[in-house]
Amino acid sequence: MSHVKIYPSILSADFSCLGEEVQRVEKAGAHGIHLDVMDGNFVPNITFGASVIKSIRKTTELPFWAHLMIQHPEKYIDDYKDAGVQGIIFHAEISYDHIKLAAAIHDAGLGAGISINPETEVSEIFDCLPYLEEVLVMTVHPGFGGQTFMSEQMNKITEIRNKAEELDHHIEISVDGGVNKNNAGELVQRGVNILVVGSAIYKSDNYEKAVKEIKMNAEKQP
Repeated sequence: MSHVKIYPSILSADFSCLGEEVQRVEKAGAHGIHLDVMDGNFVPNITFGASVIKSIRKTTELPFWAHLMIQHPEKYIDDYKDAGVQGIIFHAEISYDHIKLAAAIHDAGLGAGISINPETEVSEIFDCLPYLEEVLVMTVHPGFGGQTFMSEQMNKITEIRNKAEELDHHIEISVDGGVNKNNAGELVQRGVNILVVGSAIYKSDNYEKAVKEIKMNAEKQP
């Protein structure tokens, strides 16, 4: 399973030196950067927006995926495109038409993904799977970093992978929330391609060692 990718979430990074933090995880072996955008409305926290992403874009060539935990992502597609992201992930829980939103993101030349909160049933996103490049399964309640992994959410990964195979549609499955070296292996066995990792990297003393250990455990065969 050497195709597993690690996308550090900068939500757990030191915000006083974000550019350097991005460069450090790139050097440690990260495959891309996960950007948690929160509006204080959809989730009870406010993080950063397109202008901050634009300022760190010049520090790395790694792909950027913006996870928009906001009520109206359709209004900001161009802003995030201009900031330099390669993909936008919106939430299943918003009221805007998912297929229409994915089409608008594609029209901007970006990859499209959908994220589902712990209380959301996977069947709610099956209709739009063929129009997406990625599904992000939240294994914590979105809003804050450093939360405990909700193992009961793992079944969703299996359901999504099975549905994608049934539709004969290649899709990346990513997981965000409490991901670390201890659960990476099982997540990958379930069908995850992308591990979004926050605290397990950014709260460690050695980023390179942390990334290496997660990769090693993710790639272990059962």
